[in-house]
Order: sequence, then C-alpha cells, then structure tokens
Amino acid sequence: MKNLDLNQRRALATPRGVGVMCDFYAARAENATLWDVEDRVYTDFAAGIAVLNTGHRHPRVTQAIAAQLEAFTHTCYQVVPYEIYISLAERINAVVPIHGLKKTAFFSTGAEAVENAVKIARAYTGRPAVIAFSGAFHGRTMLGMALTGKVVPYKVGFGPFPSEIHHAPFPCPSHGVSSEDSLAAIEMLFKVDVDPQQVAAIIIEPVQGEGGFHAAPPEFMQALRALCDRHGILLIADEVQTGFARTGKLFAMEHYGVQPDLMTLAKSLAGGMPLSAVVGRAEIMDAALPGGLGGTYGGNPLALAAAHAVLDVIVDERLCERSAELGARMLAYLEEQRAHCPALADVRGLGSMVAAEFNDPQSGLPSAEEAKAVQRRALEQGLILLTCGVHGNAIRFLYPLTIPDAQFDAALAILTRVLSA
Repeated sequence: MKNLDLNQRRALATPRGVGVMCDFYAARAENATLWDVEDRVYTDFAAGIAVLNTGHRHPRVTQAIAAQLEAFTHTCYQVVPYEIYISLAERINAVVPIHGLKKTAFFSTGAEAVENAVKIARAYTGRPAVIAFSGAFHGRTMLGMALTGKVVPYKVGFGPFPSEIHHAPFPCPSHGVSSEDSLAAIEMLFKVDVDPQQVAAIIIEPVQGEGGFHAAPPEFMQALRALCDRHGILLIADEVQTGFARTGKLFAMEHYGVQPDLMTLAKSLAGGMPLSAVVGRAEIMDAALPGGLGGTYGGNPLALAAAHAVLDVIVDERLCERSAELGARMLAYLEEQRAHCPALADVRGLGSMVAAEFNDPQSGLPSAEEAKAVQRRALEQGLILLTCGVHGNAIRFLYPLTIPDAQFDAALAILTRVLSA
C-alpha cells in the first residue's frame, strides 16, 4: 500500500470539505510515535487534536476496551442502562471544580456536548440568548458554528445560523484587547443587542483552542463570574480541549478559583474513543424533561471503559505534574529560540497547552505563511505539528503527556533545525 495511491482514492471517494493535513496515512501508533503505511516514523505533537493526552494505545486503555468488548458493545443507555455509565458520572462529578451536588450526561462529540449544554441552560433559565467570544471554537454543527468566533473555514457558506447568539471580544492583552475592553463590550451588548434578562448563558474556553491558545486573564474570569451572578446568567466552561491534565491541572478552571455552572468535556476524556460529557450543578442538569437529552451512541460502553482507564492513568502516572513539567520545558525552549528566529513573535502556554505565534519579520503582521512553513519543514523531518489562531499564524504543541523524555528532546532538536532554516 502506498501513500500516493491512497491520496488518489481519497480525492475520488471523499469530499474536499473534510480537510486533511498530511499526505501520508497512519498504519499503527504507540504512545507518541506514529508509523505510516510505508513504514516511515513520525513523532506526534498533534495527538489527534488534543485527544491523546495519555498517548496512542495506552496499555491500560486498550485493556479496558478489550475487557468491555467481551461483555457488550451497545444497548443504547436510554433503552437498557448499564453501571459503567453511572460509575463514570460519579467519578467526574467528584473531580470537577463545581461545588455541591453535580450530575453528568454523556454524548459522543464535543459539539454535541456544547449543544446540549446550551439546551440545558435554556431549559433551566427559560431564556434564549447565548454569548460567546471572538476566536472561540465550539464545533461544526449549526449551533456550534453560530457560537464559533472564526469564519474561515468553519462558517463560510453554511449560513444562516441559529439566532440569539452574540459575540464579545475575547480578552487578549497581546492583541490589544484588555479584560476591561472585553467586559465593556459585553455591557454594550446588553445596551444595544440583547437584554441581559434574556441571556441564558455565557460560554467560554478558559484557554482558547483553535483561537490560538490564549488563556483568559484570571481577573477577567472572576469578573465574568460576578457579571453572570448579577444577571442570573449561567457560566459554561468549554473544557473540550483544555481538560484532563492538558493545562497542568485536571481542568483549566482550577487555575482560576472560579466555578462554572456547567462544563463541557470531550477529546482526551476517553483516550481516542468518541465520548463527551456535560457536567454541572444538579438542579441545572435536571431542568430538561426525560427524553430531552441523550443520543443513540451517547455514553457508549467501550468509550466509558476507556475513560475510566484514562482517569486512572492520569492519577497513577501523575500526568498533571508531568504536563506542568513538560510545558515549562517547552516554554523555556521556545523563549530561547526567539533570539534566533525573527518570525517567532510570541510564546505562551498554560501547562502543556503551549503555542508559538509567528509574524512577518518585515511588517510585523501576523503571518500564516511563516507558521505553515515551520509546520511543513517539521513534517518533512518527522514531526507532526498543528497550526491555530484567528490569523492561522500560531503553532500549538500537543504532545502526549506520556511522551518519553528522549523523544521529547529529539523533537526539540528537530524544531531547532526547522526554526533556524
């Protein structure tokens, strides 16, 4: 089997709207290493877009899936329920940064979790409107696209979108938007676009994913909580990309000392299996009528088994601490590289949610071309990287938190060659 042949078949069999970054095809993978169908080796700093915090095929995850496979694969939880759904809900309820009694419902994708969080918020408050932020990414479903704060490629050509969705600028001091600016914009929305008494929820990524790995300033998150309390608005933390040790804490909201009312979870929750969740205060989660939540595959037992194993691995292998350690090394390395790479304009990160931003050295303007050139050169040397950001000019580093030190150092050596090219 050859990559070229597969590329030709893909072009004929699948639509161009499913964008594909690499021109090679996976054959097998282990931890932070991936082999293509021609047996070339790559170090994976994409991790399935932050899905593999515990690495490819962690032995405990694969064992858990295999054990569940021997029992049953599907009944639809809403038809014939099973204990593993309840036990995982209990575990998540016990660890999320929300006080009091919590409840959890499971779905299949991050976009599903976001849509259901909005449904729950509307059911509880009786209000229709939702506020999201510029640069946000909340999914490719119709409501997910409406909430997403980036047009190309996610929204272009797909409108009209659901109504009663409003956007405020995300606070990003390095891009000239202060916390005060963002809060003032929300207050202006209340004056010119939407009555705050009609707003069900404000949804925010504590650290924006597709938006460029910008972390919300702590003072902004605290002020946002106070604003929500003042107007009876629910605060939804979208932790689809930030959860499960990526930021050095189990959840990014733990960095802020601020409690959301609802949280959306997915990606690394189940180590590569499709599973997402909405968790929140019990009285809010109970607002929907029986049958109002769910889905045929929501809470698939194989994925639930994998998620139990993922939570065990995070604790037993101290992956929160590992995330903080690797992230500090990554940030220190990138700061050193800024002296040798004029296009490297900014470095930022929380735990192992690290990004490097590239500008044109002559104009100083954001340069997607510079970022893509780094990505391309790295891929040629066997290192898989992803870009992100509203301008497409950031590279995000999403290595598995289980990556061996020697492999991590070898990846940095590749980056050194790439950034000095």
